[in-house]
Amino acid sequence: MTETKKFGTVTLVGRPNAGKSTLLNKLLGQKVSIVSNKPQTTRNRIVGILNEPRGQIAFLDTPGIHKPLHKLNVRMMDHVRSTFGEADVVALLVDASEDFGKGDEFVIKLLRDEKEKNPDNKRIAVLNKIDLLKKPKLLPLMQRYASMELFDEIVPISASKGEGTDDLLNVLFKMLEPGDAVYPAEDYTTQPERFMAAELVREKVLHHTSDELPYTTAVSVDKFDEDEGKNLIRIYATIYVERESQKPIVIGKRGEMVKRIGTEARLDLESILGAKVFLDLHVAVHESWREDERFLGELEWPL
Repeated sequence: MTETKKFGTVTLVGRPNAGKSTLLNKLLGQKVSIVSNKPQTTRNRIVGILNEPRGQIAFLDTPGIHKPLHKLNVRMMDHVRSTFGEADVVALLVDASEDFGKGDEFVIKLLRDEKEKNPDNKRIAVLNKIDLLKKPKLLPLMQRYASMELFDEIVPISASKGEGTDDLLNVLFKMLEPGDAVYPAEDYTTQPERFMAAELVREKVLHHTSDELPYTTAVSVDKFDEDEGKNLIRIYATIYVERESQKPIVIGKRGEMVKRIGTEARLDLESILGAKVFLDLHVAVHESWREDERFLGELEWPL
């Protein structure tokens, strides 16, 4: 007797740096969301697709929940709210190694408001980074989230170590209804390749310059040409900073920093795209890009 396959949409929400992107990449076994140790790394809604014998799950990785200060941040929070209406399951990721604070209260209030609008959604609390938590603290934390009477399940995991991720998938598949797959079995994301290219460049910029430029950079792909005959992709991209004084940080002495960023991004892109990549990077200044609606719209490729 064949098992009835299931399909559903799971939105991953939580405070900045809770580990949503790390978890998504771990579950898929593919790099779909860029990762850094800086908050607000994810700026768009990222769709990751898990295919396995039990069925298909579309995961929506969202920006970290925070109080918006710029138009960029307002758009980020709009991405979070838009996923609630699409989700069958809302999975709140919690950094279990951090003390519960006002940021967590803000998230819980948002979820309570969401519950009133989408009462049929299932909700789970995923307590992440348990490898960094002293064992006696885990049970009281689970009890705290259970006492909120907001979640159907509480699941402790370590996304970086892969601990508890099988238990998490078991819980999710139990919650989902029978249904046919919506996406082709060979797909693991809906993100356009040029969007992924921009994100991978931004990941390398964050990695190498985030102490000096934590939130002030953006990456735009200006040209993306495929030469199938040569199995070659030519990508021309611009790294934007907010002040002229920030350009030397990204460029580096004798161009060494931007060359390093380009080399690391190119190697990742070649691995993901399965082709040789020529990557040409430029650095430009856009003083108010975080407030520029037209520019922000151009950065967001359709999903």
